[in-house]
Amino acid sequence: MTLHLPDAHGALRAYEPRTEPLPALRATPGSAFTSRTVFSAAHVVADPYADTGPDGPAAVDWDATLAFRRHLWSHGLGVAEAMDTAQRGMGLDWATAAELIRRSAAEARATGGRIACGVGTDQLTTTTATLAEVRSAYEEQLAVVEESGAQAILMASRALAATAEGPDDYLEVYGHLLRQAAEPVILHWLGPMFDPVLEGYWGSSDLDTATDTFLEVIAAHPDKVDGIKVSLLDARREVDLRRRLPQGVRCYTGDDFNYPELIAGDDQGFSHALLGIFDPLGPLAAEAVRVLDTGDTDGFRALLDPTVELSRHLFQAPTRYYKTGVVFLAWLAGHQSHFTMVGGLQSARPLPHLARAYELADGLGLFPDPKLAEERMRNLLSLYGVNQ
Repeated sequence: MTLHLPDAHGALRAYEPRTEPLPALRATPGSAFTSRTVFSAAHVVADPYADTGPDGPAAVDWDATLAFRRHLWSHGLGVAEAMDTAQRGMGLDWATAAELIRRSAAEARATGGRIACGVGTDQLTTTTATLAEVRSAYEEQLAVVEESGAQAILMASRALAATAEGPDDYLEVYGHLLRQAAEPVILHWLGPMFDPVLEGYWGSSDLDTATDTFLEVIAAHPDKVDGIKVSLLDARREVDLRRRLPQGVRCYTGDDFNYPELIAGDDQGFSHALLGIFDPLGPLAAEAVRVLDTGDTDGFRALLDPTVELSRHLFQAPTRYYKTGVVFLAWLAGHQSHFTMVGGLQSARPLPHLARAYELADGLGLFPDPKLAEERMRNLLSLYGVNQ
């Protein structure tokens, strides 16, 4: 049956939903990937019955949240836990994030899944933290992740961005953390399009200067850096940066605009992946990487290139609200029973944005049960007063 979807100008357009999912989604997961290491940054499922508001403590549906991680692991993907996609700093408080890390790491051990977890400083509530307090906050979170048995991802810190007076402060803080890290970590450079308060990270708003400082941190401790995650949405800059990395240090693309070309690579190298878009694309992304494992770059691109339009739509400015679209698609796909988010973030994108996300995802065949997705989309439209 035809759906009538609203656009940004208040007009309705007719859309004919698919009746069958993409055949690639039916592929049986095979062996582990051989050519790339791939993480999906996974979202959390809110408890829709919790009596809490945007300023209250986060309430998580643990069963549904862990079930979604098992879904990703079942397709061979690693899980990047407690990252930006899980609403760190946008509804998910540190106490809940720590519980999420412990629970997910235990689940990973039980299922044999790969997991890496975000380490930040979001337990700091003051805007005037000292460098010593920033270091201490990082150390507390690093200890939680290491004790859980997960790999650590050193995330960008709002507190450090506010406190640091220049590159030397970044060198001092990150050097201190890397020296005490038990195992090699992933360093995360999150651009201001994802979090505006991170403008000028690494001590400069000039990205060339910031890159030099970032590389200086890595060069001083190459044995403690497994890789870097770059989320700047600039493919050329990522390629230039990965070519300057020390031998053995990986580049994990976090570019949700240009990921197919960056993962495919060129004659001088390629990027691995740690992506928020691989939350809704999980099974398709896994199938594409298995095709790439055979050496079939064209086949890999044929599967992933058509998904870029959806990804760019979800991650359009203000980019930090991409999480709303990710959770919306998880609801339509049947991974959770509701479209409710921690902190009420389901309201962060307007109905026309959600309608277009549905249209693009359905057109790609991403929904395992297209009829369920259609029914849920129809219910949402009705709730907004859009007559069908």
